[in-house]
Amino acid sequence: MVSVAQNLSLSEVLQSITGGLATCTNVVLTRIWLKKPGDICEKCLFLSECPDRTNCLHLVASAGNSKHCTDHQRLNGAFQRFPLGVRKVGLVGKTGEPILMTNLQGSEDWIVDRDWFRNEEIKTFAAQPLVYRGDILGVLGLFDSGVLSQLDFEWLQVFSAHAAVSIANARAFEEIEYLKARLEEENNYLREEITDGFGGGIIGNSSCLQKMMQQIQLVAPTDAAVLITGESGTGKELVANAIHAKSPRHDRVLIKVNCGAVPDTLFESEFFGHVRGSFTGALKDRPGRFELADGGTLFLDEIGEVPLPMQAKLLRVLQEKEIERVGDTRTRKINVRIVAATNRDLRKEVDAGRFRQDLYYRLSVFPLDIPPLRERREDIPPLIIHFIKYFARRMNRPVPKITQASINQLTSYDWPGNVRELQNSLERAMILSKGGILGIESSSTSNYLSVPVKISPKDGETILTRDQIKDTERANIIAALLQTNGKIFGNDGAAVILGMKPSTLASRIKALNITK
Repeated sequence: MVSVAQNLSLSEVLQSITGGLATCTNVVLTRIWLKKPGDICEKCLFLSECPDRTNCLHLVASAGNSKHCTDHQRLNGAFQRFPLGVRKVGLVGKTGEPILMTNLQGSEDWIVDRDWFRNEEIKTFAAQPLVYRGDILGVLGLFDSGVLSQLDFEWLQVFSAHAAVSIANARAFEEIEYLKARLEEENNYLREEITDGFGGGIIGNSSCLQKMMQQIQLVAPTDAAVLITGESGTGKELVANAIHAKSPRHDRVLIKVNCGAVPDTLFESEFFGHVRGSFTGALKDRPGRFELADGGTLFLDEIGEVPLPMQAKLLRVLQEKEIERVGDTRTRKINVRIVAATNRDLRKEVDAGRFRQDLYYRLSVFPLDIPPLRERREDIPPLIIHFIKYFARRMNRPVPKITQASINQLTSYDWPGNVRELQNSLERAMILSKGGILGIESSSTSNYLSVPVKISPKDGETILTRDQIKDTERANIIAALLQTNGKIFGNDGAAVILGMKPSTLASRIKALNITK
């Protein structure tokens, strides 16, 4: 019992209990069944006798000295489950009353495998309940080739009582380790969010954006799975944040997984967790993202990158609402709301055989498409102001000014990278600028922000020749110089009006032969 008490892992405790009893030479087989939720009911040997599938006795440890069986530790045989109240083992598990049966012949009616009893010359069957603080944890069963006395049976009862305490302690220790690991993962996750996260919510007032916000208001209070689609950089993560924030789960954690960044070999461990020793490098138990998100929301970004074999396991979890860690036999119930996102056309991926149709339907209960930035240009100016203020605060700099001409230039660009490209471009401009006016140039030699300007003439408009463009530019610069009395530099100079760097304006004045 000392070795049992010293073990902290539940599996080690169970092996120590059965292994310790198996050191007695007359012990043919000793087993432990623990009470757990029903799981393999359809293939259970006692399915027709089962009164309630909610809970049953699971075989979790086995050892012995069988003459005709070398695999004493096998846990997936015919007697891997016993319904509570069914047969001798099930009766002990339900009532908590021990059973001692001696001088057995192997022909008794209650014996299922009579040949095994006769071949092993079993004379005694004993079963003790594993009780801790009035709760029946399971059953300890013993098949012996000798005849146990009443004193032996009482000793087995004492042993079972100590074993129940060790099992309860091991379970408590595992729960503490699990909570500790989950807390560590949540802290790591939150640190990543603080480090990498971008402040602010969904910015804009365009009609298509307002329509999307109305859809978020409709779906957020439900538990329906949401599939967010849209081009890269449109802000799918922000939409997921908004759905979670407006849901009844807002006081629980929102866990995010970038499926495209998870190696194929680590998908299962990342999603479902693992137990210590389940594979090389698994030095301790680790909860997966589903466990971390229990009670909250799980955001699966780039869901289209999940490999096909993992899609089947993911579908099963979404259907059954339970997971099993890699290397573990314990099934854990989960309560998670799924929000997925992709920039792929999953319908085409399904047609091409790269994405499971059943998983697609499971995820897209409520599809939500984010419009690209070029379709909501009126949102670009408020986004520009928002990003400039944010980066100024983060860089501990004064908020620079930006001219209307620069805003117009940025608004005219199609932004193939959408909001992310706009954000990165403005951040680069803030780094390169020295305060004052945030310069926007279409030239690649700009020290500030280079934006390709796409000019598309409207129907009926005349397309200007190169000389006409130069004449127009010359007249525009002259008008600005007249307005500023020839002043180029300073906040009231022509360069500010034109949205140009003063040095660039001076170069253009010289190139166009403009004189005072």
